[in-house]
Formats: sequence, structure tokens, C-alpha cells
Amino acid sequence: MSDFFKEIIPVLKRKKLNPKELNRLKNKLAKKYRLKKIPTNAEILLNANSKDYKKLNLITKPTRTLSGVAPIALMCKPHKCPHGTCIYCPGGPGSEFGDVPQSYTGKEPSTMRSIRNNYDPYLIVMNRLEQFVVLNQNPEKTEVIIQGGTFPALDKNYQNNFVCYVFKAMNDFSKLFYSKNGFNWTKFKQFFELPGDIFDKNRTRRIQTKLLKLKSKSTLLKEQKNNETSKIRCVGLTIETKPDWGLLKQANEMLEQGCTRVELGVQATDDKILMFVNRGHGVKEIIDSTRILKDLGLKINYHMMPGLPLSSPKKDLTMLKDTLDNPDFRPDMYKIYPTMVMKGTALYKLYKQGKYKPITTKTASNIISKFKKHIPYWIRIMRVQRDIPTFMSEAGVDRTNLRQYIAKDCNCIRCREAGLMSRNKSINTKNIKLFVEEYEASQGKEFFISFEDTKRESLFGYCRLRFPSQCLRKEITDNSALIRELHVVGTAVGIENPEQNQDFQIGTLKNKKNSLTHHIGEEGNVQHKGLGKKLLKKAEQIARQNNKNKVVVISGIGVREYYKKLGYRKEGCYVVKKLNI
Repeated sequence: MSDFFKEIIPVLKRKKLNPKELNRLKNKLAKKYRLKKIPTNAEILLNANSKDYKKLNLITKPTRTLSGVAPIALMCKPHKCPHGTCIYCPGGPGSEFGDVPQSYTGKEPSTMRSIRNNYDPYLIVMNRLEQFVVLNQNPEKTEVIIQGGTFPALDKNYQNNFVCYVFKAMNDFSKLFYSKNGFNWTKFKQFFELPGDIFDKNRTRRIQTKLLKLKSKSTLLKEQKNNETSKIRCVGLTIETKPDWGLLKQANEMLEQGCTRVELGVQATDDKILMFVNRGHGVKEIIDSTRILKDLGLKINYHMMPGLPLSSPKKDLTMLKDTLDNPDFRPDMYKIYPTMVMKGTALYKLYKQGKYKPITTKTASNIISKFKKHIPYWIRIMRVQRDIPTFMSEAGVDRTNLRQYIAKDCNCIRCREAGLMSRNKSINTKNIKLFVEEYEASQGKEFFISFEDTKRESLFGYCRLRFPSQCLRKEITDNSALIRELHVVGTAVGIENPEQNQDFQIGTLKNKKNSLTHHIGEEGNVQHKGLGKKLLKKAEQIARQNNKNKVVVISGIGVREYYKKLGYRKEGCYVVKKLNI
């Protein structure tokens, strides 16, 4: 196989091949050298030396980072939720699937990674960063999500320790493999014993032993501070919780941990359904939690579950639409998880007794397709199906790729992101325009500020500005405006990339040298072009026009340096800027 690599690497250094051309070349050489299997892009990279690998334009699974960040999902230790168990929920200590995280089966990619690393956040993050590098994905801007049950209900020391070592893993990875000269490919391969058999348990044990020797004692505040200037930075931290564990006390604790987004397990907006499934909260807690979290600057993602007992397709669609139409709800994004019937659950017993009829794939795709037609420009549909493998369920949706069965006519952010769109069709970069959507939500006022093409088919960047309904922390005054999100889409690029730090003019761009098309290129790169600064400037302008004299930004720990350069300073859990009005 070494002859294969010796021949293909020089070719790839000289010429950039499209996927079809690359596959033809790989097939040809694999046949020439009588290989039993065709090497992957990652294997080609791993067999390149430190000089060659930088010149190889090989990226495996590019959609992982097309939204502009490198996602890292990790599970906290298995634990029971404080209210008991919802009737549809698998997992948890002593479950049908063993001691696995609540609401999971142990067969999901993030669960398997967490189990393999003994639920140690330090090992999990190191393992995920290793994978990103092997796939030739840029992990310098990471977005972390903590899953596996009601994290805020766990012991406070455990929570803080867990988050501390998430940050420490990023910081230590940076120290290990980055220098003034960039990434040390040779040292990385030596440390992780690459190329090597990733299924070799002895190799895994050796690497974990080396990593645990690096895992010295530290504190959350120290690692947060270090991460502000680390090479690998956390630009967003998401925590999953239930609405009754997402009220003011828990919200403040999550803020201190560096949280920027909360995923609320809403499931339904009907008290009878919530009570029947033993959810442990009602609609009031959903409304209260949503308002509190928004007024603290956090982004909100609703988890919704069509197909629960006591519901119907008509009621499911009504509840989904109500979360859009009713200002008491109006989250920023959704994950829609049609109900699955899992062994060992109370719902499974009802199903076997003939007292519950599961939702079908056709019905679920129908409901979601109809719902998507009502989606405004400021909503992002994150997922439409759990990552639980369908072979683990007894009934319900039988397709893991449910999104492919859903109508495509949708205005949601994910369907219009320039980076993701570039995978399927050319991006319309002509006549880029600044849009401002204004709407009421949770007794406050929201502004969705975005750069899009004039037809609103391609989205390049956006900002969420809020005038809160109440002042819940000393950093937030009566005359404060909150920036809850500032995001530029497109393939993730490094934090410091001088070739990308070019600006462009907004409007009809006829001069090719200054055109957005010229800067984006064919891959849809729109990061580090000055879009974020312009969005921020517009948000500050709107704040001034409404007599707000202070802008409060809920910044990811790793983004604080960006805001400091723009005149913001750290205050409590935020970065702030005083405005002249």
C-alpha cells in the first residue's frame, strides 16, 4: 500500500482534483497495486509528511464544519433525572441498554465516544480534536454541546469540574501541537500513533495514559482565561436541560460555566400530554424558562416530539406552529425528534398492550414538511431526527436520514447557509443586502440582522439583538441591548488567517477585485471578510436609535478577544460596550 501513497501524494500536491476525479485516480491506483480496499482521504493525509500534508486539498466529511464551527458533543456520566423518568426515555443507570446516559442507548456516535473515554471530558475532547485533524477539518473554533440528561441537576462541583476539563483539553491540545510555525503534523502523528489501527484497544490505552499524565489539576476560571487566547477556542457552549431546570438559579450557573446556548426539552406545549408522559413540568415552566434565558442573553433551542401519547398529527402541527405564533415561546432554533418506541420504557409497554399507536415515517415527514413552510427567516432547524440508530428502536420513524424525506421549500437558516448551500448549488453572491427582521418574543423585542442575497436564498451572516423584558443581572441595565448571537457561516477557517482577513463593500459589486464572489471562492468561505464587524455595527446603531446606552454581548469564551479589539471589555459573564446617544 505504501506504493499507492508514494504515487498519489505527488499528484495531489500538483493538482487540485474534484471528488469525481479523485475517486477515479484512487480506483485506478488501487487496482494497479492490487489493494483489497481503497484508501480513504484520511489515510492519504496520514501517510503524507509534514511538508506535503499542508498542500493536499483533502477534506473528509466537509459538512461537519460547513456551518463555520467544529462541533464537539460529549456526554456527562449516566444519572437519573431528578423528577424520575419520562415514559418514552431509554437509557440511564441500570436501563435496558446498561449504564448509559439518560435518553440514549449507547450506540450513538457521541455516546460511544464518551463510553470509550470513560465519560472523562478531557479524554473525549482530545479524542474529538484528534478526529478533526485526521479529517483535515479546522478545529480552531469549536462549539461544544453537553448531553446525557439534566446536566444542571448534577452536583455543582461535578458540573464545574466537567466544564473545566473541556476547556483544559482545548488549551493543552494547543500547547502540544501548535507553535509559532503552525501545527506540528509530525508530533501529532507520533503522539497519537498514526497511521495506526483505531480499533486497537492497546493503542487506545497507551494514548489515554499519556493524556491523563497531562491532565493536571486546574480550575474553571483559570482554563476559561487561558482559552481566550488559546489556538483551539470554545466559541460556543451548549447545555441540554429541562425547562424546570432552566430557571434563574440554573441559568446563572450555566452563564458562569461559559454557556451561550440552552437546549430545552420542551417536547409538547400541552399540560395534559406533559403530565401523561411524566415530564416533570408544565407549559408555565417552558414559558418562564424561555423568557429568563433570553433575558440573560442565551440562545434557545427547543426539542419537540411529534407523536407523543394523547396527541395526533393535527395537534402536533398545531403545537409546533404555536411555538412560532405565540410570543411567549418563539425559540431561535429547533430539534424535532419524532417519538421512538424503545425497549424497557413505559411507552414500550403501552405499545405492546395496544394502547399507543406510534407515529410513522410518512406522518412525521408530513408534519415537519408542513411546519417548515411557516418557518421565518430567523429560525434554524438544527435536526429532524434523533441520532439513535433505528435498529435500536421497536417502532416509530424507521429512517435515520428523515431530513431527506422532508420538503425542501424552507426559509430556515440551515437551509440557506452559504456554506451548506455550496454543497448542492452555486451561491448567489450578487447584490448582497442587509436585512433587519423585528419581532416580539418573551415580552422583549428581537432584531434579526442578516447579510443575504436580495432573493434571500443565500445567508452569509447574522446577528440576534434583544431588548430584554427584565434586568436579571447587574451587568444588564434598563438601557441595555443584548447581543445573543453573532455568526458568520461558511467553512470553518482558523482564528488567525491573514489571507482571509479581507473586507468588502456592501451593495452591488461590479468591480471584480472587490466582489464578494472573488473573496468567497467556490467553497463558500465567508469567514474573516469583515461581515461580523458590519453586523455588530448595525446592532449598535439600532441600540442607539432606541436610546440604549450599553451593549451586552453573551460571548463564547474563545470569542472575547475578538470583541476586545472592537472596543468591548469584560464585565462579569459578558463583554460590554458603552454607547454615546
